[in-house]
Amino acid sequence: MARALIALGGNVGDVRATFKKAIASICGMAQGALLARSSDYMTPPWGEPQQAKFVNACIEIETGLDPHALLFTLQKIETKFGRDRGHEPRWGPRTLDLDLIAYDDVSMQKAELTLPHPRLFERAFVLVPLAEIAPERVIAGRKVASALAGLSTEGIERLPDLG
Repeated sequence: MARALIALGGNVGDVRATFKKAIASICGMAQGALLARSSDYMTPPWGEPQQAKFVNACIEIETGLDPHALLFTLQKIETKFGRDRGHEPRWGPRTLDLDLIAYDDVSMQKAELTLPHPRLFERAFVLVPLAEIAPERVIAGRKVASALAGLSTEGIERLPDLG
């Protein structure tokens, strides 16, 4: 079984309810177990600033799927929750965004999948929730907490637990 880190994001609809359902789908469809789940964070939009704020979170799962099968599964789950990657603007509004951040210590660069995620260390909206669940995790030679220390976290706000 492999350990995978997955980032969740969205800014359309009831994102936190979507996360709850999506995480259950991920665990079921990825033949996996949820090992850790961060808090939800309200974050400023990235890439295209003229849109609603996002909610972001990270999870760690254990899965029997290989990286490509896991990516395919994540994309099927996005579609199930209303995402249409082929017809949406890049960095635009979305119901659900699932990014495979890391898969064990696998390093790969293919057209369909790059691991670890190529923009991980540029994105405080991923590193803040990731540091909550895996601060000591080393990804591509960098400790998550150390990578976060080099970024601004301005505008990122931890949301209260839903209970």
